[in-house]
Amino acid sequence: MGNIRSSSGTKIYIGPSQVSTPADAAAYAGLTWVEIGMVRSVPSYGDQASIQSGAVVGDARVRKAKGARDAGDTEIVVYPDPADTGQQALIAAEATNLYYPFKVVNPDRLNATGTDGIDYFMALVTSKKGSGGENDSLVTKTFQLGITSAITEVAPTAGS
Repeated sequence: MGNIRSSSGTKIYIGPSQVSTPADAAAYAGLTWVEIGMVRSVPSYGDQASIQSGAVVGDARVRKAKGARDAGDTEIVVYPDPADTGQQALIAAEATNLYYPFKVVNPDRLNATGTDGIDYFMALVTSKKGSGGENDSLVTKTFQLGITSAITEVAPTAGS
């Protein structure tokens, strides 16, 4: 059957601004988190190495090596809710030059009493854009995140 799952039930949180990246998952877990409500889609994120290349004249082949790693940029798309404290936190974060921790909780526990997997990362909230859309379109707001850290992963578990 495979080990596939739906992203339904995934939750995204924002934490308080940080001067430095938390050292590990335990340090991230100790932060105060606010859930971002009315999230339309879960963003893709994760490290990618840059490719460094150079051509060798003698055999006319390009050689390649991995360079620096970058978790890239991603977007959180929400249905605007002025009363949502998570959305208010995103709006406030966009107005600063500060770094914020994010937590993505995946609905992937291994059994009914287990715990879900969690991804943590630091990011700058670099934009907030509203959508106009067409007649039958739902209004959304998109927040661009510039990820500035590695992704700290906590694996899902099975309970007893």
